[in-house]
Amino acid sequence: MKMKKYGKLVLAMSFGLAAFALADNPISNYHYLADPAATADDEYFYIITDSDDPAGSDGYTIKSLYAFRSRDMKNWTDFGIVLEAKREYDNIGDIWASGIDIGPDGRFYIVYPDGGGGGVGLVGADEIQGPYKNPVPDNKKLINNWGGGLADCDGIGWCFDPAIFFDDDGQGYFTFGGGDSDSRPARDNNNNIFNIYKLNKNINGFDVSSKVELKIGGPKAMEASYIHKKGSTYYLSYSTADLRIAYGTSSNPMGPYTYKGIFMDNPNINGRNINANNNNHHGIAQFKGKWYVVYHDRRLVQASEHPASLGNANPDPAYHRSVSIDEFTYNGDEMNKLTYTDNGPKQVENFNPYEVYPALTSSKQKNIRSRTDWNKSDWSGGVAAKHVLTPYASKESWIRVSGVDFGGGATSFNVVAASVGDGNKIEIHSGSASGTLAGTCDIQKTSGWNDYAENTCEVTGLTGVVDELFLVFKGSKDSTMGILEWSFAGAGGPSVAAQQVPYDSVAVTLPAVIEAEKFDLGGARKAYSDAEKANQGDANFRADEGVDIVLLDSADASKGMAVGYTSVGEWIEYTVNVPVEGDYAIKVSASTGMDSASLSFQVDEKDVGQTIVVPKTGDDWSVYKEFTGGSAHLTAGEHVIRLVIQGDNVNVDWFSFGDQTPPTSFKNTVVKFSISDGDVYRVYSLAGKLMGTVDLAGRAPQQALSQAGYGKGVYLLRNARSGKMMNVSTAK
Repeated sequence: MKMKKYGKLVLAMSFGLAAFALADNPISNYHYLADPAATADDEYFYIITDSDDPAGSDGYTIKSLYAFRSRDMKNWTDFGIVLEAKREYDNIGDIWASGIDIGPDGRFYIVYPDGGGGGVGLVGADEIQGPYKNPVPDNKKLINNWGGGLADCDGIGWCFDPAIFFDDDGQGYFTFGGGDSDSRPARDNNNNIFNIYKLNKNINGFDVSSKVELKIGGPKAMEASYIHKKGSTYYLSYSTADLRIAYGTSSNPMGPYTYKGIFMDNPNINGRNINANNNNHHGIAQFKGKWYVVYHDRRLVQASEHPASLGNANPDPAYHRSVSIDEFTYNGDEMNKLTYTDNGPKQVENFNPYEVYPALTSSKQKNIRSRTDWNKSDWSGGVAAKHVLTPYASKESWIRVSGVDFGGGATSFNVVAASVGDGNKIEIHSGSASGTLAGTCDIQKTSGWNDYAENTCEVTGLTGVVDELFLVFKGSKDSTMGILEWSFAGAGGPSVAAQQVPYDSVAVTLPAVIEAEKFDLGGARKAYSDAEKANQGDANFRADEGVDIVLLDSADASKGMAVGYTSVGEWIEYTVNVPVEGDYAIKVSASTGMDSASLSFQVDEKDVGQTIVVPKTGDDWSVYKEFTGGSAHLTAGEHVIRLVIQGDNVNVDWFSFGDQTPPTSFKNTVVKFSISDGDVYRVYSLAGKLMGTVDLAGRAPQQALSQAGYGKGVYLLRNARSGKMMNVSTAK
């Protein structure tokens, strides 16, 4: 049976709340955050949230918007407060749930509500961290309940919870709404509480006449309208009165939308409600070919070990939320219901330590807090506010960074910090907060909180990929140092192996049949994402990589190999060359011993074709059948195909893009050798390792290998020009 082995996972889950201490959700445990929204570009995934700080308050007193970003979906940079009520804009009261998206000009645009119903405003910035400016003439809002806006609330009960969406053609839209009123009711199967407008091309206002009332059926709506797009389908999702997230679909961003179902139940993990059975809010975006949803919960305020940085140990859970993120999938155009996790998404690429990072860049934190140092003159002059890490250094205080690729090795650590106390230092550990010590940086005392000095120390033993790196803060007193940024230096740079290249060095030319085990080189998070590090397969092929390679028939190794032990969310990539633009039919050879499994394909991180459902092909996974998956329209040039596992336990032998006759397997394909095919062949071991090349030059393959110094054994030869392969046995 080629099923995933979950023994360790079951053990971890059995600890319940105790396991939360090392879990990655929520993304921040040093302040309370709520009402997230999300967007992404080719480099980063971005989140904005509002804040339930100060920790001692019991009520929705929300004054600040925070911004986060991640390149790998595991380590997050917290930029602190990027917009604050009464700090810069006199026409803002409280800032509640806001929306964000990236415009066609590459700028970040945020729509925000003025408190609990005062209207909707718009600000923009060149960077996620700001500074943000209001582009609307005369500093007006877009919508205002009491004047000063371009339009009023149009009878909607709650004039808040705006969202913003830019379509592929650059056209922008914004929505808002919530509550219930006589003229705009919220009822089961009769919801009319949201408006949508088109933004103008300059993104500094909107066409008032473009208004559409976003009516939708389904459960009674409450708030939090949100629009995203997958392929040619638009999705309107919203928070229901019974505290879930529902959605509908349309072929037009302005509707009408047809109700489809519930996308998110109230956050619950293994029977444990992590949201105090309270309200929710969400944001959705695609990043590097995968889909993610951000949401708030109450797991931080309900944790058994309450973070010291949050002060009051027993605040009202309703008003102290935290922001988490999880990956989700689709079944065709339908959104699969979200599974909430403590661990959050898988890391999608290694972390490069040789860049300079804001101090609050981490995958987990303990006993720290942060502050945003506002300087209005800097903000007005185009400089974002500083966000500073202030540790509780007399306790166990640290930040953790995950999946750090030190390549050839780091030689030094650099940190910019202010220190108003003596004896402060940062220790660098690998493995755990008390793991192997790589170095210690003494933090020099400075004249005050705004006096930052650069501190450098040597580090040793940091090579290759370090799964968990800890920056541990030490000092005799709490909150006497402020960390601004940090980085590592070294001669090696990130691992060369982390660079993704085709398996045979040259991209496969389409149309072609591609053996599933011939995925790109580059390793985890670059060329593939697998649920565990070990190759659980029995084929002894690429044994040092995490993709599980199995024999097609465990009783007969000569029949070839396949990818097995698959689970939802795993993916594998293949670099291809498309000589001619056109539509390429998709086909796959797959098996499963389960009732059903499924997979799909992406090209350059965009969905193509159809989700391929694989019904049970046999009891022992040895029966492979061919399935079609629609077609992909590909432009000429080099592309990356990603095979995505949508349903657990599907084995993949090969797939093809374009009409080709599939091979039985490279191990039992009979190839008639011809000198006309070309003389130069690449030589591989049967484990798939490239051994070198050999020039046959008219000689028999066995003779050429022996004369080239290859010992006794069996080799796989691949023609460097035609790609034809043969097995050659030598005796020396």
